[in-house]
Amino acid sequence: MTRVLISLALTLIVVIGCSSSPSPNSGRYSQTHDSIPSRLPSADELAEPIPKTLPPSPQGNRTYTLFGKTYNIMPDARGYTAEGTASWYGEKFHGHLTSNGETYDMYAMSAAHKTLPLPTYVRVTNLANNKSVVVRVNDRGPFHGDRMIDLSYVAAYKLGMLATGTARVRIEALHPEANNQALAVAPPLEAEQYYIQVVASSDAQRVAQEANKLAQIYEVPATTRPKNGLHALMLGPFAATQTDQLINQLRADGYNGVFRVPVSP
Repeated sequence: MTRVLISLALTLIVVIGCSSSPSPNSGRYSQTHDSIPSRLPSADELAEPIPKTLPPSPQGNRTYTLFGKTYNIMPDARGYTAEGTASWYGEKFHGHLTSNGETYDMYAMSAAHKTLPLPTYVRVTNLANNKSVVVRVNDRGPFHGDRMIDLSYVAAYKLGMLATGTARVRIEALHPEANNQALAVAPPLEAEQYYIQVVASSDAQRVAQEANKLAQIYEVPATTRPKNGLHALMLGPFAATQTDQLINQLRADGYNGVFRVPVSP
């Protein structure tokens, strides 16, 4: 009986360990309220995961009850699509355990969902701006109101939803062996992709401020990266056609020195 109680207690700890769930133990985290991190994502951190077939996580895939409600885990995510509200979680939960026993990294393309199998790869599309991102679901939640999925900081950044906090989204489960090419990674990794370098300077603070400004003006991912001893401001990554369109727009707006940089394989 003692072992059963211990097992149930550990299972509950893992479930409520989800960064998006309200915790009755406010002392578990060093911050009372969640917050945006102090730096932008790097260019490498904006890369999306490649969906692959993985065995179910040993933790986080059992039926659980939380705050008086029972959640049954889907046996298979194939064909799953849904629309609902997405939120995101960041600095407060960075470094804490997710429901499948991994460590939450706000700079990794991940997400929390109440009933999808762990792990599951999904594409999330912001219906307000049609931006999409592929994330790996490795956590449980969100348990606030009618929210359907909780995204990592970097995923929310790429979807352009940090300012609003929540967004109406479409969620589609992805499977590497699917015949329907609509479920492939978007955009395909075989397609050429580029960053747009806007400026490079030794003044890291100025470059970061300019990156924040351009991210808001053009509603695109903007970041900085070390380059030849300087700090380069990079937008993207984008497909070739989108890259050319944005370069033309930037030049029309006075950014004459912009050029594209291939994404490293």
